[in-house]
Amino acid sequence: MFSDFHGNAETVHRLRDMLARDHFPHAVVLAGGQGSGKYTLALMLAQVLNCLAPIKTDGLPDFCGQCANCTRIAQAADLDSRFAEAVEARENLRDADKKDTRLFVQTHPDVLIIPPDPPQMMIKVDQVRRVIETIYYRPAEGRERVYIFTDSAFMKEAANSLLKVLEEPPEFATIFLLTENPGELLPTIRSRSMVVQLGALSAEEIESYLAQHRPDWKPAQRALVARLSEGAVGRARSFDLAAYTAAREHAMTILNSALRGGEHSELFKVTESYRPGAEGREKTEQLIRTLYSLLRDLVFIDSGAPELIRNTDIGSELKRLAESADFAWITAASDRLADVERGMRRNLLRSLSLDAFAAALEKT
Repeated sequence: MFSDFHGNAETVHRLRDMLARDHFPHAVVLAGGQGSGKYTLALMLAQVLNCLAPIKTDGLPDFCGQCANCTRIAQAADLDSRFAEAVEARENLRDADKKDTRLFVQTHPDVLIIPPDPPQMMIKVDQVRRVIETIYYRPAEGRERVYIFTDSAFMKEAANSLLKVLEEPPEFATIFLLTENPGELLPTIRSRSMVVQLGALSAEEIESYLAQHRPDWKPAQRALVARLSEGAVGRARSFDLAAYTAAREHAMTILNSALRGGEHSELFKVTESYRPGAEGREKTEQLIRTLYSLLRDLVFIDSGAPELIRNTDIGSELKRLAESADFAWITAASDRLADVERGMRRNLLRSLSLDAFAAALEKT
């Protein structure tokens, strides 16, 4: 039910009101940051469009969540797992068939989910052709055919093909396009769709949500995650706090070594733990994201706005660091961190890249 959707109450109310008045558009761009609830909302709208026992809450259309259509559509809620299953299924095909097989997620015959296709991670023309092939057939078990594109990274030919569908959509089909930035979509696609922006939730709203769903976290931990999730409840819900705090401890060691100089044994202990391979890459990427987060907090402190820092639980440590980190140093650190990212793409040894990062920024 829509009461389970967190935040953006006015936007959700407006969409439901359009459903009530039978004025729902055939194409909707749902825009918002990662974790803002775009996919969850699209699935909920797919459910209310196809619910076999529709209900009303607050005087507006809602879905029962119990009928065969609602439960089958809900099976696609864990998109990461369904995507992984689709990738594995393709990998198990004969080599001759893999090349011509595109990825889809479908748990209900009238609801097709189109994720970006690896390895390029873009929507490809064959995926859009599948939409074109099926969209003009009447629904098999529901009232509406629903297509959900989970990303706005379209290959050029795919985007042009989609445009043809949007020009003459059937009355029984709805297309959702999910994006973090509507500007990535062709202007002609946007002009034929209704753009709905999902705004960020306040830190207080995120904390309230986490108090219910993560009672195992202490209030200070919930406050930290609420700020780090940047208003995205989905990001807060799946936030790996243990991995973040471990990465942050390493990041603080690197920054302390760079700003305070002296003995580097602790730095070398940290950087030696960043090994080659997929696991090492993921660990290094987490460290880089965490370093950026700390550098951003140092900017806020240097600018006289410490109330904006996100790593609130180590505020006093950051303020001590900020005594040695002026804006020029922070800017240089950000540039050097970008060099580390580029080095990762060239498969440079990660421990040496991190050592060089700290050494290059060391204050004399």
